[in-house]
Amino acid sequence: MALRAAGDRRAPVAAFPARLETLDVVDSTNDVVAGWLRDGAPEVCVAVADRQTAGRGRLGRTWLAPAGAALLCSIGFRPSWLAPERAWRLAAIVALAMADAAEDVAGLPEGTIRLKWPNDLVVPFGASGRPLGDGADLGLNTPIEVRKLAGLLGETDGLGAADPRAVIGIGINADWPAAAFPPELAHEMTSLSDTSGGRSIDRGQLLEAFLGRLEGRVEALRGDHFDVSGWSSRQLTNGRRVRLEHPDGSAEVVPAIGVDALTGALIVAGEREVLAGEIRHLRLDPGAVTGAARV
Repeated sequence: MALRAAGDRRAPVAAFPARLETLDVVDSTNDVVAGWLRDGAPEVCVAVADRQTAGRGRLGRTWLAPAGAALLCSIGFRPSWLAPERAWRLAAIVALAMADAAEDVAGLPEGTIRLKWPNDLVVPFGASGRPLGDGADLGLNTPIEVRKLAGLLGETDGLGAADPRAVIGIGINADWPAAAFPPELAHEMTSLSDTSGGRSIDRGQLLEAFLGRLEGRVEALRGDHFDVSGWSSRQLTNGRRVRLEHPDGSAEVVPAIGVDALTGALIVAGEREVLAGEIRHLRLDPGAVTGAARV
């Protein structure tokens, strides 16, 4: 363990992750890691599963994948070093670390993987059926098809108390050929193999790349540095009209201006902030508006 300079109030640097286990079949990696934290496991702890039988996403949705087709893992934190209102940034750095790692391992141009607020990693495809990487024309007049690559689920307990705990689960479709996609989802999902034109994806290599990138982002966040630019630039919703579907069944189509780096909220026309709990679903809609992250 390496100690910091005198006067630095952050925790000592420990092995990363402090605990890492690969399991064959579990109900949910989030539940596994939550149990570890309750039993006193140190952060950062990571559980990886070959298959989940009760994987879940936001709002109780299910997340299932054939054995070996996806990287399924959950990351556990004890974020006493992070203000409770900033806990959403844990999911953000997990998403950014995975996007960076996935592009590298799959040989994709930087910026191919985008963030669809609040908790999805997606890939925009053009009319040709090919993914649109960084620098591609993603203008409002360009027809794009957004396909989901990964989903995240963050769960917390005791934020603001003596023993805060947070678990961030992520499932990313890795070595899953398009021909094997469930027919009912084939038009709206993708995988790293599919996006890269059939490249074989090694999940062990992807996990190693992800953890390597996550370590730096955790260390930065501990030092009160959050990658606002990276988080904002990957947002696919910036400058587009979105359809917000609310829990009460109502919906509205509004211009998305950007994202707020302090609250994690989506900023829509009129400088109104929309938090994840205020909507059930967000869909892209044609339209035009310009904006960026608000700091």
